Amino acid sequence: MSINYLGLAASVAATLGVYALSLLLRVIHKELTSPLRNVPGPKSAHWFLGDHLQLFKIVENGQEGVWNAQYGRTVRINDFMGFSMLWTSDTKALQHILSNSYVYQKPEMGRYFLGRVVGPGVLVVEEDMHKKQNPAFGPAQVRALTGIFVEKSKQLRDLWASRATQSNGAARVNVIPDFSTATLDIIGQAGFNYNFNSLGVDHTGARDELHEAFATISAAGDRQNALVDTLKGVIPPLRTLKIDKVIDNSHAVMRRIGLGLLRDSRQKIAEGHSADSAGSRDLLSLLVRANMSKDIPESQRLSEEDVLAQVPTFLVAGHEVPSWALYAIAENPEVQTRLRNELLAVDNDNPTMEDLNALPYLDCVVRETLRAHSPVIASLRMATRDDVIPLETPYTDRNGTVHETLKRGQRILLPILALNRDPDVWGPDAHQFIPERWERRPTLSTSIPGVWSHMMTFIGGPRACIGYRFSLVELKALLFTLVRGLEFELALPAAQIGRLPTAIVQQPFVRGEREAGSQMPLLIKPFIQS
Repeated sequence: MSINYLGLAASVAATLGVYALSLLLRVIHKELTSPLRNVPGPKSAHWFLGDHLQLFKIVENGQEGVWNAQYGRTVRINDFMGFSMLWTSDTKALQHILSNSYVYQKPEMGRYFLGRVVGPGVLVVEEDMHKKQNPAFGPAQVRALTGIFVEKSKQLRDLWASRATQSNGAARVNVIPDFSTATLDIIGQAGFNYNFNSLGVDHTGARDELHEAFATISAAGDRQNALVDTLKGVIPPLRTLKIDKVIDNSHAVMRRIGLGLLRDSRQKIAEGHSADSAGSRDLLSLLVRANMSKDIPESQRLSEEDVLAQVPTFLVAGHEVPSWALYAIAENPEVQTRLRNELLAVDNDNPTMEDLNALPYLDCVVRETLRAHSPVIASLRMATRDDVIPLETPYTDRNGTVHETLKRGQRILLPILALNRDPDVWGPDAHQFIPERWERRPTLSTSIPGVWSHMMTFIGGPRACIGYRFSLVELKALLFTLVRGLEFELALPAAQIGRLPTAIVQQPFVRGEREAGSQMPLLIKPFIQS
């Protein structure tokens, strides 16, 4: 019996063509019936990328609120291929969206991009898996880690003081790489009892194997095949193509080292090491200890893969905010002087968490940094079913009708940075760095549904950032130690520092030197008390 291969191929091709056509018709039907079709908004900036590149451009230029200024608090912007996406800074709508995390989830494409860096950790999973993966980031756990934050801050201070001495009293330093290594050391030790020793005595430039793996994954978006990665995000079948194995190899390194860390944690706990013993206070040990507890039902236990997924998740946090904090106080010398005077009044260079939290102006500086320089510019959600979103400020579409209903699959962009710097919320000086605004506690911001300080930096609702306490105390420890011992000045005019949004955080860069990557050049010299 002969087989007509040509006819079989034609039949398969026709079947795939019909399937593709049906998918396209469904997408077009969803768009044509979308309640956002007639909502005011900008024209698509690109036939395929929609307004995604435009969003990066307006943030880079400090114009993140331009859409709200032109079209109101609820806007239709253009997703990939010009399809509709909701952009809303309406606080009542945001409260509804963030509170209903089962209805409004991170889109699958967004989870794919984030998962390329952090794996299937708490930043990526949804619904009940997210509940299972919440580690113990409470005050007691962070209190136990504060000594690590301070120790690494001192190493960084001494490193910069040494450079200043070698440069006749003042050194020009790009603080980004050093903050990356410092926070990597902090998160390595505090997160999973792993010593990267990035700030140690070895200055040959050789990187720890795990450090190299994470650095490779973090830089993945800058590689030449970034377009292929984008297409993989938009077209899931393309993800089976193994064009570049760099990320896969780096994840394999993380997995191998993670398995060793996991075994060490389990062995220490099995041998009876208490939660307060040395080497048992890190977050990975807390996860393992909670997972081994007899009080945890089987349905809530983490699998080995779930626990391993936390390693890169711990690593991704905290690399950019300290740089923006130093930039802000270098640009505002009066803020730096007032902050230093408060810090020097503390008769202790090894502060506890309670000592750090008791410093009112340090708290104001940290709050203002996280408001004005939120590391994440926006967050995506997708409605998994039809829903009605209540609005504080109703909008009228092109036909004179108010639309509040979202269809299944409708994508929503939550404008974190734009809302954090919204003049209607924070006043006409919203774009200025003014720590004193927190001394009078802005009343207008109380409607923002953030988990911390009535701002969107750490989001809100059930999917709020679980590590925000960790981030806050880490930043306070860094500023406490660095500002007490060093003085900071801008090495370039402030106008030359731009914001470079990425898939995860916004990074500072020098205008005209974009190819050099993330940069924050500052002049640093030891502070000599008169």
